[in-house]
Amino acid sequence: MIDVSTASTDANTTATSSEPATAALPFGTWTSPLAAEAVAAGGVRIGGIGLDDATVYWTEGRPREGGREVIVRWDEPSGASTADDPSGERRDVIPAPWNARTRVHEYGGGAHAVADGTVVFSHDGDGRLYRIPGDGAPVPITPAGADRYADLVIDRRHRRVIAVRERAIEGTEPVNALVAIPLDGGEAWVIFGEADFVSSPAVHPHGTALAWLAWDHPDMPWDGTTLWRADVATDGRVGTPVRVAGGPGESLFQPSWSPDGDLFVVSDRTGWWNLYGVRGADFPGGAADLVPVWPGERESGLPQWVFGLSTYAFVGPDRVAIAATEGGTWSLWLVGLADGAAERLDLPFTEIGDVHAGAAGVVFTAGSPNAPIAVYRWEARSRDIMRLSAPTASPLPDAAISRPEAITYPTGDGQVAHAFYYPPTGPGLAGMPGERPPLIVESHGGPTGSTVTTYEARTQFWTSRGFALLDVNYRGSTGYGRPYREALNGAWGVADVDDCVAGAMFLVERGLADPERLIIRGSSASGYTTLAALAFRDTFRAGASLYGISDLEAMTRDTHKFESRYLDRLVGPYPETRDRYRERSPIHHVEGFSCPLIVLQGLEDKVVPPDQAEMIVEAVRARGLPVAYVPFPGEQHGFRRAETVVRALEAELSFYGQVFGFTPAGEIEPVTVENLAG
Repeated sequence: MIDVSTASTDANTTATSSEPATAALPFGTWTSPLAAEAVAAGGVRIGGIGLDDATVYWTEGRPREGGREVIVRWDEPSGASTADDPSGERRDVIPAPWNARTRVHEYGGGAHAVADGTVVFSHDGDGRLYRIPGDGAPVPITPAGADRYADLVIDRRHRRVIAVRERAIEGTEPVNALVAIPLDGGEAWVIFGEADFVSSPAVHPHGTALAWLAWDHPDMPWDGTTLWRADVATDGRVGTPVRVAGGPGESLFQPSWSPDGDLFVVSDRTGWWNLYGVRGADFPGGAADLVPVWPGERESGLPQWVFGLSTYAFVGPDRVAIAATEGGTWSLWLVGLADGAAERLDLPFTEIGDVHAGAAGVVFTAGSPNAPIAVYRWEARSRDIMRLSAPTASPLPDAAISRPEAITYPTGDGQVAHAFYYPPTGPGLAGMPGERPPLIVESHGGPTGSTVTTYEARTQFWTSRGFALLDVNYRGSTGYGRPYREALNGAWGVADVDDCVAGAMFLVERGLADPERLIIRGSSASGYTTLAALAFRDTFRAGASLYGISDLEAMTRDTHKFESRYLDRLVGPYPETRDRYRERSPIHHVEGFSCPLIVLQGLEDKVVPPDQAEMIVEAVRARGLPVAYVPFPGEQHGFRRAETVVRALEAELSFYGQVFGFTPAGEIEPVTVENLAG
């Protein structure tokens, strides 16, 4: 954390090298070894871990394959290998054009499951579930139609898949249900459909019970959820579901059974997402007791924007491996189930997730400021750690990587906000004498989400060119307890904007940013924060919105089921507080815009439809302000294709160069900026 009293005020030096600078160049013009093509090539999204005895599976979203989600299999090496690269033991399970992705809730997740050598996955091309028997070709197990499936779990004992099904109903919102599908194919039958939403099915290790989560409008899963349980007979019949825990004001996360058949769940009933044992859950009709396993002011839960999230797994009958975050930094612990004794594992990571355990050891995704997210295995006996996913070569030397510094600073209403500051970093490079760097203020999407410190090539794309960057965990972010998360309730478009403005001024006051070159950028919900900051504040001198929201009222009317009541808490009930929606919508306050804006938008976006982008561009254009609009046919919510990532980065860099009067290094395709004087 930056010590306010001793923070450096010399913005002309790099933060990662003690060697003297050998060249002074204007910030923003530095030559970087990290081209946009390298950002796209290295931007493989890794997650979705599944274990089948000692075999490990995960998914890779590959920009170079059009964003296709590929299931990868790793087997225990039979010959020589290294800890960093157990080469020769990985292989793709599904060839092109198969795409293991689901659109349930539009954000998806939990798109595949594996057991006893059989893989089941959702194919993005048609939404159906397919089974891969051993090394065979995919075979459909659900009928053709509009149904979509997610959160897949295989019930070995009864040879079936338990899944969340989303069924479109003409004239009304989709219907969600927990269903069972035979592994050999056939119609799904409903286990539970008595809630607006359902997630996180967990099968008892002996196949004798099921547990799952549910919630109803207007709650989001981080607001209030309920835990349900049902007995399962030998023939597979599921008994009467019983609600055993949870309710309004308590968010439950990841129910799971221990090897001994005890039920556990993460709850934020104390204000922090901690792990609890569920006692009395096998007595129908009675509420269960939640017994804390490892209480404390740390978080082991996540906002369920996607399915299939996991932060803990059992290492035998008496210990659990659990990931926890404090102050935005994650660590992995071994905790005794009986006494709560905790041991922090000595691992070189700052972000840890997707935790699973089995014969392969503890397997998880992890990253650090100088290493992107990868799949790792920790072996309990030897305590060795091995990377399972393929190594990603970074085009940046270690000395060129900007390291984040955690800062906490005062903001609106006498409160504080949290962020990570990345200084401009280039070995042997410095800004011109007396020059301060341009600052990019970025915030995460959601808005219920968080930013972490794992190496992100997009961040380094900017810092290696001489930009400073502030990544803000504004009020409303997760990882700092429920009160901090709820501080955005009723205040979206106000508190998040205040925190971004306060963070920028915090760095300006310390000489770490140029007040005349303050930039705010964001995507999706943080795109709204960007547009709101430009409409209602005069702090920033340029902005970039990537598929951002410009009209809250239109968002409420037009969005999908999962988020259709989200703004009830963030803004207010609609239409009762319609005036507030209009007051906070940038589209209705374009008179407040006074600086250049670039907008980048996928034309197949169902979460934030393209008309949101087009309305704000037209309004800014009509005011005669510099504006650039870059639409991407075929892209949805979030850019997945390599060519899109490249064009988006270069267009944004070109835009900043044009509006601030500098020439970026290298050959980049310029973007057209309308209404740009001179």
